[in-house]
Amino acid sequence: MNRIDATFERLRAANRKAFVAYVCAGDPSFEQSLEVIRALADAGADVIEFGLPFSDPLADGIVNQMAADRALKAGMSAARTLELIREFRTTHDTPVVLFTYLNPVFNYGYERFHADAAAAGADGILLLDLPPDEAERNADLARGEGLHHIRLIAPTTPDNRVPMLAKASSGFIYVLSRTGVTGAHGAPSADIGAQVARVTAHTGTPVCVGFGITTPDQATMVAKAADGVIVGSAIVKQIELHPDSPAAAVRDFATPLIEATHAV
Repeated sequence: MNRIDATFERLRAANRKAFVAYVCAGDPSFEQSLEVIRALADAGADVIEFGLPFSDPLADGIVNQMAADRALKAGMSAARTLELIREFRTTHDTPVVLFTYLNPVFNYGYERFHADAAAAGADGILLLDLPPDEAERNADLARGEGLHHIRLIAPTTPDNRVPMLAKASSGFIYVLSRTGVTGAHGAPSADIGAQVARVTAHTGTPVCVGFGITTPDQATMVAKAADGVIVGSAIVKQIELHPDSPAAAVRDFATPLIEATHAV
């Protein structure tokens, strides 16, 4: 069984919600990034999203853009990101989702990237700029086996597209609490319950919500409505603020959010 499926099955049986943490792979260096993701797993993160460093991350705010820039300057690449996953797998079994844009995956070789990522120990992929209906129209993108394909659903997603996106998702569905780029929000939307309901009406796939979650109280609010809580930019900001001890800073920041999520 895919690690993502096994994790959500275990959490559902325990009546607990998932905490999903995002970091940019290789930020601020390969070795420190490995320490950060191990610290998150040890703190209780249920799924870890590895951002694949990219030079033109249009859907990301300044915090994640700067993280990608730091990682690229440290020599990170698609191949090095897979190596990071392999190193992580020597000590941890926490599910890993690759969070990326189509360009670096297509440049690597779409089918080969999926195969190599799965072999390295990745469990899913979220391609921010590849709608599933567009992928079906391109033979080069038709084969992406070995990884769960996670889809984004935003508040602005038309109602007639929600069923298609929900049914095309596997692993879990990433519901955006608000519109805009990552890290640009002071708090999650108060309409999370309604946003989650319009997705769960079409699928039994777990629904996780991200954007704007920075405090334990916000994590609790989101966890009451969704199957999981996603925190990204707020964690990445800790790496920026504490370049000499990022793993400790991330652990100290994330632990109360993880505990709040699991307590619901």
